[in-house]
Amino acid sequence: QRQLVESGGRLVQPGGSLRLSCHAARMITSVFNPNLWAWYRQAPGKERELVASITPDSVRNYADSVGGRFTISRDNARKTVYLQMSNLKPEDTAVYYCNALSNTGQPKLNWGQGTQVTVSS
Repeated sequence: QRQLVESGGRLVQPGGSLRLSCHAARMITSVFNPNLWAWYRQAPGKERELVASITPDSVRNYADSVGGRFTISRDNARKTVYLQMSNLKPEDTAVYYCNALSNTGQPKLNWGQGTQVTVSS
């Protein structure tokens, strides 16, 4: 069983909405809860980029490209991190991944398989 399981991606039209989920399947809650969690994305031919992060006490940060359109949240009891995406644009097309971040802001777990989001008419 993979450590991180992302889901929710699909084909959506421009202007549409999606909610992605990331379940830390093999992590116990006492390990999940203190972590800062983040969503990344990787578009074809581009490097993986940080999209949003959320601290243990739910302070959120966003990349400029998604601010005001995306919302990151967490459910500690379910060991799940969400990314609510609205007003989607073709440039949001990418594989989306989640990860826990170290104190220096670096991803610290093995990457999951990600979930594909395609924004196209």
